[in-house]
Amino acid sequence: MKYNSVFDIIGPVMIGPSSSHTAGAARIGKAARNLFGEEPKWARIHLYESFAKTYKGHGTDFALVGGLLGYETDDTRMSQALDTAKEKAIDVQFIEDSAGVNHPNTARLIIGNDTEQIELVGISIGGGKVEITELNGFELRLSGNHPAILIMHNDRYGAIASVTKILAKHEINIGHMEVNRKDVGKEALMVIEVDQNVEDTILKELESADHIIQISKIVS
Repeated sequence: MKYNSVFDIIGPVMIGPSSSHTAGAARIGKAARNLFGEEPKWARIHLYESFAKTYKGHGTDFALVGGLLGYETDDTRMSQALDTAKEKAIDVQFIEDSAGVNHPNTARLIIGNDTEQIELVGISIGGGKVEITELNGFELRLSGNHPAILIMHNDRYGAIASVTKILAKHEINIGHMEVNRKDVGKEALMVIEVDQNVEDTILKELESADHIIQISKIVS
């Protein structure tokens, strides 16, 4: 495994007890909140393998909910996140799921409000690092370590070009990009990791690009 700095080895500044089970879980929860665009009113959280076996003792439960509340990994309120969610009348359910997964630290979060919901799968790969591997049925590989734009669009000629043209105009560099579709001509998902946070005014411009359905972002 390649490490870029000593912090990749010792993990992030965080509320314990575990970088994989606590800090990583918090980042999965925070990613789900960011992609949903607001604090959810309810959450159904499926936990698999190691997460399912140890989530109470290792703080995975309060960390995931802390992320949904918008807390960073070092937020002192993290350990009280379950109580805070209850006070806010956020309905949270944890499900110990026995389905097979590719990584032992896997969580599937289904979150929403009265009218909308999203479904996200995240894995904690160690040292507080995470990967988002699925969003609303689309497979992807999103690290969560860099700002990112997720664009739902119609699978049509010119959709990708219209987006990259706008980013180039605003001198936003693309670090990683992938596109996934369920079928030819149907909905597709464009995932773009960039070098800097994208301002909301640029997102508004992107929303007017050709064949775009919906845009969300993850900030660093």
